Amino acid sequence: MIHRILPDRGGLGAKRAASLALVVSLLSFSPRALAQAPPQDPPPQTQKSDSADALSGRRLELRGMQDTIEASQEQRAKIEAEVASIRTDRAKLSTALVDLVQTIDGRERKISEAEARLDTLTGSEEAIRRSLASRRQVIAEILAALQRMGRKPPPALLVAPEDMLAAIRTSMMLGSVLPEMRAETEALASDLSDLLQLRRSIATERDSLAGDVEKLGVDRQRLAALIDARQSALAAAEEALGAENARAAELAKQAASLKDLIARMETENAAAARGAEAARKSDEAQKAAQAAAPEAQRKLAMAPFKDPARLAPASAFADTKGLLPLPVAGSLQRGFGAPDGFGGAEKGMLIATRPQAVVASPCDGWAAYAGPYRTYGQLLIINAGQGYYIILAGMDRINVNVGQFILAGEPVAVMGDGSAKTAAAIAIGAAQPILYIEFRKDGAAIDPGPWWAKPELQKVRG
Repeated sequence: MIHRILPDRGGLGAKRAASLALVVSLLSFSPRALAQAPPQDPPPQTQKSDSADALSGRRLELRGMQDTIEASQEQRAKIEAEVASIRTDRAKLSTALVDLVQTIDGRERKISEAEARLDTLTGSEEAIRRSLASRRQVIAEILAALQRMGRKPPPALLVAPEDMLAAIRTSMMLGSVLPEMRAETEALASDLSDLLQLRRSIATERDSLAGDVEKLGVDRQRLAALIDARQSALAAAEEALGAENARAAELAKQAASLKDLIARMETENAAAARGAEAARKSDEAQKAAQAAAPEAQRKLAMAPFKDPARLAPASAFADTKGLLPLPVAGSLQRGFGAPDGFGGAEKGMLIATRPQAVVASPCDGWAAYAGPYRTYGQLLIINAGQGYYIILAGMDRINVNVGQFILAGEPVAVMGDGSAKTAAAIAIGAAQPILYIEFRKDGAAIDPGPWWAKPELQKVRG
């Protein structure tokens, strides 16, 4: 033990002792311990003012709630005024929806990255705390040695030459021990500095995260209002919407597979049939345009999502390969062709998302089906033309109607919180919401990978 072999020496390492004392105090500090500390009874003179303090606290709390309610009402009024100004202009409404979905998508990515950084910082903080706690005995020994040196310093040669032997012995022992003490002290001081820096970084990340989460809530409010405006305008023009939704639910019960469901919807549901007919006419128009001006059609395919007022796909789905945006921000759990855990291969891809994440359409097309289907959860089938269909499943709520034309990037659904398990989520044992994406061509599943824009695919893979 250090305090048993070191002689006393006055004034050595005062700053070092202070640093080590600070380390000890830091290790002794525990917010949880403070929180669990038993309350002490207040002095008699303070008990008389408890009721007055409680009343004052209640008043401040009430005032804060009123301020929050007023701020929320002001925000809601601003959103309603914005929606009212663009309700009658379909192009402006579509543009606002697409732009807002992109904003929300970027903000969700930023929040996920901040949460990951916060987890890393918190883990580093815990590691340093454990390291300091494991060296508590070393800290105590060094402090004890410094205290003993301060109480009984070694003899000075110039004052007492007769104590030369004791001084030489002291120097020899200090020469062998001090380097070790110095190294330990420097290591502890470095760890302490790192710990304080980590705590400052954690506080900064938490403040930034809280601000982004608040902004995300406001953006989702705006999105919900814009979606309501879009759907109310469509519902006003669709007289038989309720009956067709009921018919779609009945057909879903009878369909034995996704292929069967698509076929039944487009032959037995009026809205889906209208969408299929619109897709067929769009295919014919695109073939004619491409035959007349192939170069112009090729250039158009390079920027297929620029016109928010379009009522049909700007270009053929096959020409959008490598251009489509992913429908949601998240992390890829399984890709097309991966083992599905039941002896087969995945026909689509599984993406883990944030709770209540907004799902956007990856392409232009018509909603061929929208509603619950077997173990898929809420299922949306988009007819993209040319025999291509995009299937999105696992959502909590779909906000488009069967037969509705959808723009690429338009919000079509919202994910849940992960509590309702779909077959895809159960297969991988996921706790978070899972979006299932499948591409079909003429009834057969195909690999969706080549259609995604490469930077977007890298983001979803993390």
